[in-house]
Amino acid sequence: MSVIPQSRPSLLSQLMQVPVIVAALGYLVDMYDLFLFSVVRVPSLKALNVVDDQLLTQGIRLLNYQMAGMLIGGVLWGIIADKKGRLSVLFGSIIMYSLANIGNGFVTSVDQYAFLRFVAGVGLAGELGAGITLVTEVLPKEVRGYGTTLVATLGVLGAILAYFVADLFAWRISYFVGGGMGLLLLVLRFNVFESGMFEKIKEKSVDKGNIMLILGNGKRFGKYLMAILVGLPIWFVVGILITFSPEFGSAKGVVGINAGKAVMLAFSGQVFGDIASGLLSQYLQSRKKVIGLFILMSVCMMAVYLLIPLKDAFSFYIVCAFLGFCNGYWTLFITIAAELFGTNLRATVATTVPNFVRGATIPLAALFVQFKPDLGVINSGLTLGIATSILALIALYFLEETFTKDMNFVEKD
Repeated sequence: MSVIPQSRPSLLSQLMQVPVIVAALGYLVDMYDLFLFSVVRVPSLKALNVVDDQLLTQGIRLLNYQMAGMLIGGVLWGIIADKKGRLSVLFGSIIMYSLANIGNGFVTSVDQYAFLRFVAGVGLAGELGAGITLVTEVLPKEVRGYGTTLVATLGVLGAILAYFVADLFAWRISYFVGGGMGLLLLVLRFNVFESGMFEKIKEKSVDKGNIMLILGNGKRFGKYLMAILVGLPIWFVVGILITFSPEFGSAKGVVGINAGKAVMLAFSGQVFGDIASGLLSQYLQSRKKVIGLFILMSVCMMAVYLLIPLKDAFSFYIVCAFLGFCNGYWTLFITIAAELFGTNLRATVATTVPNFVRGATIPLAALFVQFKPDLGVINSGLTLGIATSILALIALYFLEETFTKDMNFVEKD
């Protein structure tokens, strides 16, 4: 009797698994909130009686509170995900985020606003890392790049959605929408199953989520630090060049730049960049080559943004879109971080690394403000852009290629 060979699942059927879709929608909600503040920064602060000459200062303050929350949340949720499971984070983080986001719609003072941006940051910190970890563990290595590309694409659409919602509704309603989306997503997560790789080590005497396994080991810490440095140019572009695009536009003599529109166009570009980098990575079977290419393209677009004379707002916005495209290696960078480490540390790394990169906005913004009086807006941005890009390229050079790496391993003392 002949045996009929079983056909392999199609790519589409593998990508349509519930954990992949829920992770992608979680990142959409994450990005919606994260960049909603960039879109509504000016109108919301003006509604809270912040005067014009304090909009930049107070905006940086609130951004710093948000990013500080993400730094703390990244460590907290990463450890929980490795100790208790990926699903515990997917539930806990979305509840905290949703309630904090709804609270943002009720604030009556800048101090309340700052506190709730911090709480929202803590909640949001768990979304992407836990989602990427789950996707890389439930999909086979041949297609996990497609899975993370899908997550990235839907996620970046959240930033675009933030612009259109804020354009249609008042800033308070926009926050309510974000909180409502989070609560709806919570319902979908009841159908998500846990990672098989985590289930295998759950009851074993393996040290899980112990960050000292990273900090106390020189080789692991080196990999961890380099993974963070690779992502720095992305959040320099997002956190400085795009968020404060009205100030950069003014310094170049281009008036009337709207930060919300700049964010929307930058992330529209990033959608295409994420797709291009993910597909190119699959074609070349390499993460490192594609990341290096996108960093070099980003350097070129930073130079155009900061140094090339632009006559009008339309030209300025086009450059913002191209800057966003060059940021399209964001998910590849998180994927390579997750692939570098074993199952007992993977969620800790995948959650903390992107949040430390996001949190780097705090020192970058502080340096930008420090340099601005002496160097001016343009040269301050150029100095930081060159520095972050050089650090990223050096770090990438020393990282191992992870495209074909087997994920079923653990880190030991």
